[in-house]
Amino acid sequence: MAVAILTHDAFPDRAKTAVGLLRYGDRTVEALVDRERAGQRVHDSLPDVQDAPIVASMADAPEVDTLVIGISPIGGEFDESWREDVRTALERGCDVYSGLHDFLADDKEFARLAEEHDAELHDLRKPPEDLTVAAGTAGDVDATVVTTVGTDCSTGKMTASFEIRDAARERGLDAAVVPTGQTGIAITGWGIVIDRVIADYAAGAVERLVEEAQAADLLVVEGQGALAHPAYSGVTTSILHGSVPDALVMCHEAGREAIHGYESFDIPPLPEYVDIYERLAAPISDASVVAGMLNTRHLDDGAAADAVAEYSDALDAPATDPVRHGVPDEILDAIL
Repeated sequence: MAVAILTHDAFPDRAKTAVGLLRYGDRTVEALVDRERAGQRVHDSLPDVQDAPIVASMADAPEVDTLVIGISPIGGEFDESWREDVRTALERGCDVYSGLHDFLADDKEFARLAEEHDAELHDLRKPPEDLTVAAGTAGDVDATVVTTVGTDCSTGKMTASFEIRDAARERGLDAAVVPTGQTGIAITGWGIVIDRVIADYAAGAVERLVEEAQAADLLVVEGQGALAHPAYSGVTTSILHGSVPDALVMCHEAGREAIHGYESFDIPPLPEYVDIYERLAAPISDASVVAGMLNTRHLDDGAAADAVAEYSDALDAPATDPVRHGVPDEILDAIL
């Protein structure tokens, strides 16, 4: 399947879905649609993923089957400046995938164009209609369950989840990611976006995913939000309790000291944060933080190595930057 990804004015730092698809997806990305970086290539900004040209609009994109909105702004709202690109995609008969809270299928113009041109609108955040409260049974699965947790949003929980999965598969284990956000679903083709689920059913939705996941050895539950986040701690708690994990992996961005976008709220000291996660998990499971994943993308190699070592000491657990250094055996051993 040939794909174009819309990332207007956001690539790479604020286009998490686009970066996830470029790094872990199995679809051929023919172009990024980004008016700010038109004329460049993906590798000019992000050399360690699939490469593709960057064009100014969907009208300039090569022939593709699908347009993916690769941005998920705070609040998940549709930006009207994207309308012409979505319109063009539908008129070309392309399916459109969106992880926004604003459902494209509810837009009368888009729905009409999709019907006229035999295209489909896929709203990844739309939850199933038959969700229920949790029964507390996710801990009964045979596989080891590890949940990625974070000090803040956008600290690398999704990336860590796929890197752990891939490291386990390289060892010959049957491993799978349990996707709880729109990017994970866009990559794997299944899952439930937990932040769209009615609060009473959120832990139950995670429980369903864990019980439905097809892996015999290791399930890596993709975390969302953070317990100290003033806006998104609720979804974090639902994932933590609904997954009934055997282990936790803490994700952090080097140098980040305050909650992004809420800078008046400091990130707790790392040893204290580990204790917060473990104490909140304790009524449901005896999971502890067994490893750390550190995003060091803004550091040079020497500073990154030092930061990972300091992070490991703060957590009292092995740590790595999974993109830069991979997932070493000691971390996979600690998880298993």
